[in-house]
Amino acid sequence: MPSSPNISFVLHDVARLLRKRFEQRSRALGLTRAQWQVLAYLSLHEGIHQNRLADLIEIMPITLARLLDKMEARGFIERRPNPADRRAWLLYLTPEAHPLLEIMRSNGQKTRDEAFVGLSADAQLHLLQTLSLIKSNLLEACAQPAVDREKVHG
Repeated sequence: MPSSPNISFVLHDVARLLRKRFEQRSRALGLTRAQWQVLAYLSLHEGIHQNRLADLIEIMPITLARLLDKMEARGFIERRPNPADRRAWLLYLTPEAHPLLEIMRSNGQKTRDEAFVGLSADAQLHLLQTLSLIKSNLLEACAQPAVDREKVHG
């Protein structure tokens, strides 16, 4: 029986190619992928604490701080003092960022449209449901300690 592609490799390649195509479409705006990611997360979580955003994006807080400095200098985000903690800052999008979000959403939709050529709406929905279940399974598994059962029982 011929070997089939490993789903982990295929998923990794698909995610990489989606990012690559999105970046090709968005390059002219002069924002990095990480900056696009910050805009996307902030559009959903305005007023979030800087360290919480770093956790969501899975980057080090100091790396995020440098990104935010650049984005603040370009007028896309603003830091506001946290009334509950004077040492902490809360993050907000500026009005200048909103047109970028529309471009980002449009570029994302065009990229998905290209990726889904040949898939019916039902097939797309089934794929999303399947991937969501896999994600949920892995999130649950990652909340547990990893145990190599063969070594424990072997």
